Amino acid sequence: MPVGIIINSFAILLGGIVGGFAGHKIPSEIKTQLNLIFGLSAMMLGITSIGLVKNISAVILSMIIGTIVGISCKVGLRINQLGQLLERPVARFSSGGHGELSQEEFLMQLVTVIVLFCFSGTGIYGSLDSGMTGDHSILIAKSILDFFTAAIFACNVGYVVSLVAVPQFITFFSLYLFGTQILPLTNPVMLADFRACGGMIMLATGFRIIKVKMFPVADMIPAMLIVIPISWGWVNWILPLITG
Repeated sequence: MPVGIIINSFAILLGGIVGGFAGHKIPSEIKTQLNLIFGLSAMMLGITSIGLVKNISAVILSMIIGTIVGISCKVGLRINQLGQLLERPVARFSSGGHGELSQEEFLMQLVTVIVLFCFSGTGIYGSLDSGMTGDHSILIAKSILDFFTAAIFACNVGYVVSLVAVPQFITFFSLYLFGTQILPLTNPVMLADFRACGGMIMLATGFRIIKVKMFPVADMIPAMLIVIPISWGWVNWILPLITG
């Protein structure tokens, strides 16, 4: 059962409602400084997952190849375009009450919210990990961050932020089902390297949130798809050559 996904979607739904209702009462300093805590939390989740690594070389190779593939295929650009497509039906539920934002600023922030909640590296990794291992801890931890993130965005964008929980649930549940199909093909070593790869992406996400370095997180996502076969090949082909 996708417990983590359900909790995550509910956190966005509730956060959007709280932010839309009480957003004007939240001091701007709190909204700004909380981003640093969000980034720090993402980095902590990443470091925890990286510590599970079994084959460092395989994970690094996966990150390099995956990022090259992502940039070449313009994964980041395509995710933003998909966010823009999802923005149209979601924006229809807005009554135009989006505070002091112009229509252009409102739509831009709404696209940002959709991409952040539906296509973040942490969410994609957490959903796959949940399906493959049954461990929902990443998504549950993400839910805490997403509740406050949704509330802060809803301060400007309004209650419409809550509706992003719908495409987010559909996206994450699809990844969860995909993960359950991959599980029979894996072993503990491959899963550990997969988690370490996802941890590197979460760490990069943390650096982006605190605006230290804008890593191409979306373009790094393909690494999570290739780390499992590379981990298997490293153990069965490369290591015997090195140690033999």
